[in-house]
Amino acid sequence: MSMASSSSWTSFLKSIASFNGDLSSLTAPPFILSPYSLTEYSEYWAEHPDLLIAPNFICLEPGMTSSESARTAMELKRMIAVTRWFISTLRSQYCSRNESMGTEKKPLNPFLGEVFVGKWDDKSSEKNLGETFLLSEQVSHHPPETGYAIVNKKNKVTLQGYNGIRTWFSTTTLNIKQYGHALLSYGELDETYLVTLPPLHIEGLITASPFVELDGTSYIQASNGLIAVIEYSGRGYFSGKKNSFKARIFRDQLSAQSKENALVSIAGQWSGKSYICKGYGSPLSKGDQLFHDAQWKQAEGLTVKPIEEQHPLETRKAWKKVADAIKAADYDLIAKEKTIIENQQREMRKKEAENETKWEQRWFDPVDYTSLEGAPDDRFLSLADMANLSSGNVPSGTTKGSKYDVPSTTENMKHWRLNLEKWEKETEIKL
Repeated sequence: MSMASSSSWTSFLKSIASFNGDLSSLTAPPFILSPYSLTEYSEYWAEHPDLLIAPNFICLEPGMTSSESARTAMELKRMIAVTRWFISTLRSQYCSRNESMGTEKKPLNPFLGEVFVGKWDDKSSEKNLGETFLLSEQVSHHPPETGYAIVNKKNKVTLQGYNGIRTWFSTTTLNIKQYGHALLSYGELDETYLVTLPPLHIEGLITASPFVELDGTSYIQASNGLIAVIEYSGRGYFSGKKNSFKARIFRDQLSAQSKENALVSIAGQWSGKSYICKGYGSPLSKGDQLFHDAQWKQAEGLTVKPIEEQHPLETRKAWKKVADAIKAADYDLIAKEKTIIENQQREMRKKEAENETKWEQRWFDPVDYTSLEGAPDDRFLSLADMANLSSGNVPSGTTKGSKYDVPSTTENMKHWRLNLEKWEKETEIKL
């Protein structure tokens, strides 16, 4: 029996429609669960390691004229390359489950302290990429937040950030606001990019064929001043294509106030083909340059060590019995195995309360940006200011003075940052 004809699906819809509060805390019925935990989603950021590292190689060659125009041209080329990398991450992040499992599934909620690690070997013909590795850790359970870092030491490239979600039901869709951001740093270039996360919603609930559609706006702010403004839209009742986006790159945030000031424009489908043209315009498949083809550029999977070599806190080992039960569609066993993990976590939290101790994060630290003295020199505050974005722990991409912006306090100015020294001292968990 399909989900659409199942009374269970109807009951589920009624439960989310009547639920008050953040739906991400609601226990989902077994039949809509994915066999993957949210900590694994961090790998989507680097499933194209070549695109992630590519901006590092866009610079003036020895002997080239180092004029102002040459420098700004290279900066624009790098911003285009960073935008291409970002667009390349969207298909895996937001529609790969729909493609592989038929419909969007709810990921397993990670438990506090859950970790997921792996690496990408250098598969380039030039062997100039080097190894890239991922660290992903569930740093908070209330609210649920996942810290992640992707590091390439050979090229001094680091992507780090965190994400969380808040979900609510409206009419026939699930609406999701993402919290967190990413900081992408190119050490050899001395450039950093602040990347915000787009809002999204889940459509197709009534027909039991849920899928993700992005909406709203996200931003990429570079430390050299350039800013990319990316707007998302989906298929309407009468026109439009699913997974559509339009991105424009501007010299700075002030220039971005008028679309006519765009240096380049990019448009298409983030799950398919997109095109790029100079200036302000609407790139077309005829006559304009191909920007990215998500269907042609195959994702490069992460190498993860065998389950028998993993630590009990590692995602695939911790959730193996649950994942196996989901794949076998054994709903009773899913509930049983999930309950075992959840009860273990409740017991751990109870013992911590009794002993007046707190769980300590493994590789990430909470950073309070209300105190400049204690804040890291990672350019986050200056980048947020350049883009006119709130620096609080508010919905990603919130502009200053808008509805979701809040006054700065110690609590809402905390963000998660990688502590690489902790990883280098790690003795129990290896790549």
